[in-house]
Amino acid sequence: MNPVDTRMALLALAVGGFAIGTTEFAAMSLLPQFARGLGIDEPTAGHVISAYALGVVVGAPTIAVLAAKIERRVLLIGLMTFLGIANGLSALAPTYHLMLLARFLSGLPHGAYFGVGSLVAASMVPREKRSRAVSRMMLGLTIATIAGVPLANGIGQWFGWRWGFGIVAIIAAATVAMLFRFAPVLRPAKDASPLGELAALRNGQVWLTLAIGAVGFGGIFCVYTYLASTLTEVTGVSSAFTPVAFALFGVGMTIGTLVCAKAADVALMPAAGITLLFGAGALALYAPATPHLWAMLPVVVLIGCGGGLSTILQTRLMDVAEEAQTLAAALNHSAFNTANALGPWLGGLAIAGGYGLPSTGWVGTALALGGFAIWAVSWGLDRRRVSVMTR
Repeated sequence: MNPVDTRMALLALAVGGFAIGTTEFAAMSLLPQFARGLGIDEPTAGHVISAYALGVVVGAPTIAVLAAKIERRVLLIGLMTFLGIANGLSALAPTYHLMLLARFLSGLPHGAYFGVGSLVAASMVPREKRSRAVSRMMLGLTIATIAGVPLANGIGQWFGWRWGFGIVAIIAAATVAMLFRFAPVLRPAKDASPLGELAALRNGQVWLTLAIGAVGFGGIFCVYTYLASTLTEVTGVSSAFTPVAFALFGVGMTIGTLVCAKAADVALMPAAGITLLFGAGALALYAPATPHLWAMLPVVVLIGCGGGLSTILQTRLMDVAEEAQTLAAALNHSAFNTANALGPWLGGLAIAGGYGLPSTGWVGTALALGGFAIWAVSWGLDRRRVSVMTR
């Protein structure tokens, strides 16, 4: 594959990431609108967010195992087709319970798409550039937080929240066409099998890496889910301003993805630890900043920068998963969507307990530090193993 084809293939993968990022994060930003539209309160509407996350958690390992022998381009096209249909159903859902089902279905292809897409991206470049190739695909997700989410949020406010999901179905259709034209044919190994993929679950470092993401990334989702409500009810800005704040979050995530990818190609595990501590520090600034718009905007950017952790952990899983690459790569996004369920749930408990919307920042700080503690265990085991091997 020549360099031009590689760039176009990575672009096709990134457009799919853009569609997924838009549907995942736009649902959070549109929470007040679809809560009103479906006649439910905001805490109940938060269950719709959790339904998507549950779909990711269930879908990523299930699809990765069952599709172990399917050619990768065919699998990616099928996953994106399913995503488009499920988002069309989300746009048309007439009741709360049907919306729950549609969002669960929308989440099913998420983890498998990013997992398989990461392997395809890494296969097109030298080993020492893997993280940067994966980050190019992940830029689709981060750019979605800059452009896709504000676009969907704006469309949702101007034309109705249903169009915020309908636009994702259109983007998914465009991705299918691009993948068909540019994605390389990448056949799984001859000995690939569902049982072979399940071998990843016997590796303790795989579980520790997944736990870092499930806990450490929860802080970002905790704050992000309630950001729109915090801006309007605590900071005191108009709802029309919220797309700007979400775009700034996306700017931070894009910066974090690029910087963390370069750092990961140099020193993978130290980059993960530093990113977690950075994220904890940024989240600790959130609660004091909430009354002041001038403080909130830069803090939102800093919190977004912590999103670079995703690319680091994706590469880490490639290193520790041995022969079960597909399942491990897909499980990374199950872990992050466990965080997507855990963070908003804990944040909701803090709000319901009377601590107020700003308390989501403190909950997020605790989760980031929890992720750092798990990272310390994982790194310590790595160092011990190296020490034993060099004796």
